Amino acid sequence: MAMAMAMLQAAGAAEIEHPGGTLLAHLQRVSALLSAWGARPALVSAGLCHAFYGTDGFPVALLDLGRRAELAEAIGTEAEALVYFYASCDRKSSYRGLTDDTGLFTDRFTGTRTHPGLEARRDFAELTAANELDIAAISPQMRARHGADLLALFTRWRPLLSEPAWTHCRSVLGQADH
Repeated sequence: MAMAMAMLQAAGAAEIEHPGGTLLAHLQRVSALLSAWGARPALVSAGLCHAFYGTDGFPVALLDLGRRAELAEAIGTEAEALVYFYASCDRKSSYRGLTDDTGLFTDRFTGTRTHPGLEARRDFAELTAANELDIAAISPQMRARHGADLLALFTRWRPLLSEPAWTHCRSVLGQADH
């Protein structure tokens, strides 16, 4: 992950404001959270790099899509594919059907609609949970504003989330008794 950290530093992630400090600090926390949940190395690496291409919720891109091979060289092709998949999500059209085998996932970069497999949907849900829960845990304002919606989303996605992710979700969002 040293190459990924160097790329993040070169792209200015340590200077980009983000809830809880900088984008770099957020990315490091997301990666650490995934690791603590027992995620495999490719998903932990994707957690560190998930904002490289921007996201539907955070439009700042650190790396142009034409340079995907550089990120793949730094973190591996599986991890880079996870980063792309996460970044490409058109949330409005994709979130609703994520737990459904026939649910459509829309790539916001290309407009392509696919039916991702179970592993891809689990990885996406886990990375989304780590991302959103980091922000909710560090920002009481964000938690107050979006906590109920996040809890509803992750409750729907419960079949896709690992037990540690679900436990953390309930803890951060105040539903430890469910």
